[in-house]
Amino acid sequence: MDDRQPETRSDTLQNVAENLFQEIQEHFQALTATLTLRMEEMGHHIEDLQKNVSDLMVQAGIEASVKEQMTD
Repeated sequence: MDDRQPETRSDTLQNVAENLFQEIQEHFQALTATLTLRMEEMGHHIEDLQKNVSDLMVQAGIEASVKEQMTD
């Protein structure tokens, strides 16, 4: 004999809400991981760009004048 009570409407709604919350949480975690990775990649690109600009400034012979302006 089955002693379980039939699932009530509120139990069903609670299960649906819990499942929806779990799905949203999983999507949010995936989005957070993706954004973190993209931000790290962007940081690397910015560092590369800064290095390239510095190299170009050295080649152009203007590095000293720019450093002097920044310290004034």
